[in-house]
Amino acid sequence: MTAKQLIDPPAALKRTPLFDMHLAHGARMVPFAGYEMPVSYPLGVLKEHLHTRAACGLFDISHMGQIALWPKSGVLSDAALALERLAPIDVVALQPGRQRYGYFTNANGGILDDFMVANRGDHLLLVVNASRKIADEGHLVAHLSHECRVERLERALLALQGPQSEEVLACFAPECATMRFMDVATLNIGGLECIVARSGYTGEDGFEISVRPDAACALAELLLDNSNVALIGLGARDSLRLEAGLCLYGSDIDEQTSAAEAGLAWAIQKSRRVNGERAGGFPGAAIILDQIVAGGPARRRCGLRPQGRAPIRNETPLFADLAAPVAMGSVTSGGYGPSVDAPIAMGYLPASFAEPGRTVFAEVRGKRLPVSVVELPFIASNYKRN
Repeated sequence: MTAKQLIDPPAALKRTPLFDMHLAHGARMVPFAGYEMPVSYPLGVLKEHLHTRAACGLFDISHMGQIALWPKSGVLSDAALALERLAPIDVVALQPGRQRYGYFTNANGGILDDFMVANRGDHLLLVVNASRKIADEGHLVAHLSHECRVERLERALLALQGPQSEEVLACFAPECATMRFMDVATLNIGGLECIVARSGYTGEDGFEISVRPDAACALAELLLDNSNVALIGLGARDSLRLEAGLCLYGSDIDEQTSAAEAGLAWAIQKSRRVNGERAGGFPGAAIILDQIVAGGPARRRCGLRPQGRAPIRNETPLFADLAAPVAMGSVTSGGYGPSVDAPIAMGYLPASFAEPGRTVFAEVRGKRLPVSVVELPFIASNYKRN
């Protein structure tokens, strides 16, 4: 969060449909991506994090963008093929009621934004980052308007995350129990028609629930009636996703970072790779695919574990040894991991230093501290795959 964000007047910020509810529950609000958002509640960031891992957390993520792509031909594969011109993922093979992770690329192989895309039968539904949603909508209109009608959806979005999330949601929508990780369905929750995806941003099992803005508070309060559910703010959301090794756009990935560098090449299906049936055809394809097949990029995202108890924060420089005059990398996300009870971080290092088992040095307040390079994620995921 930049200094400018912190001093922007509240009048310049947008509010989600749950704003008044956050205040009623004692939230501490902060500027984030142009919105006033809850960073924590009276429970506190540490306990919010641990509650999500042990039970069930409810997050307001209504600041994120929801965009529908409607094929003008009426044939969904036309919209899928059009989207494949902007993203290196296989959208054509995405089955109805399923979603997958993807990202928009630029001509230099960098990432414009990452997103989730769902096959809704007659249209595609994208969920994009709050900070990029206006740019993403313009990008889609500029490049796909011949084949698709691009529709910004004015809907709220809630995330129900944690090992008890299925049990909680099944009280109102029993059919959610049959959903697998990355399934998407329309469910009736307490009389409210919702678009529900079994996914999230914590490494835990859970659901993301899209609902009409005027019904968002009723849905949230309905879920909060369960004593296992607690409201969770941005602070714990960040530490949860960091433990899960998940990237934050603008920190871990950006327009100067390629998918291979970020460790996100797994999201490029075989059909879009070299010798695939629809290989390439997206911005920066030659650079990205060459990095995948030619032994990897020159630098890579990796997990970092300080050998002491002091955390290392974003933008902390990383050095090869105690005497190296120039930093060779930097931390992109860092903090304390409550579930592992230790400081953790992610960052970029030259490929030769990014192997687990290496030791590098982080410079904190003029002192270089030893840091172990480790595998990501820091905790095992608990998604429901079967």
